[in-house]
Amino acid sequence: MRVFLELAYDGTRYHGWQRQPESITVQEVLEETLARLFGGPCPVMGCGRTDTGVHAKYYVAHVQFPDEVLGDRVASWEEATLKLNGLLPSDIGIYAMHQVGEKAHARFDATERGYTYYVHNVKDPFLEGRSTRIYGNLDVEAIEEACQHLVQKGDFSSFCKAGTGQGTTICDVRSARWETLGPHRWAFHITADRFLRNMVRATVGTLLDVGKGKLSPSDLPAILAAKDRRAAGKSVLGCGLYLTQVKYPDNVFSPEGVKYL
Repeated sequence: MRVFLELAYDGTRYHGWQRQPESITVQEVLEETLARLFGGPCPVMGCGRTDTGVHAKYYVAHVQFPDEVLGDRVASWEEATLKLNGLLPSDIGIYAMHQVGEKAHARFDATERGYTYYVHNVKDPFLEGRSTRIYGNLDVEAIEEACQHLVQKGDFSSFCKAGTGQGTTICDVRSARWETLGPHRWAFHITADRFLRNMVRATVGTLLDVGKGKLSPSDLPAILAAKDRRAAGKSVLGCGLYLTQVKYPDNVFSPEGVKYL
């Protein structure tokens, strides 16, 4: 049987989601913990990759279990969730587990994903590792104007890490907005059908250049048209980035974990 897991993790001590040969990752820890609970290998497929230090407030993955797992190892998926959380480290948490159709796929069936990036410009020990500190003030109105140029279906290769072998660099960006959280804190929110490697971090770096007056909002169309990573700003750190949303067609999966956010 196929089961979807809704989860969250603090990515500070992990080298991203996907297994790496010599580095600890979220996928590795989750698979090893599932194996302990269910008594055998439990390969997990995630809804997408996150880079080193990147967090997920909401993430979806799927795992294939033998049909007899219910009643043998656990009586219900609620019990499995409780036991799994008891075994996992404190920086990974399971919201819920759901049996889905045998062909349901956490990655390929996802229709929309959303990220939020947090920045601040004062020293705050409680934001260390969870938001990126910048220096100086920002022209928020200029950033908000620049965000409008991002909402389109187009080629975002200027914001894609070079040499990643992406099959296509076309993305449908459905929303992009800059939010002021306080006198010294901001958040960038973006949703799209898919994201390229390093895309959000490169986008935020470019928007910060706009906010600091190094670029104009009117430069964004030319940056996109260049289809060249060198045309955009530098990528910001991973610690401020959070995956916050993953959507599926109702006939595939109706998420419940979002109620915890």
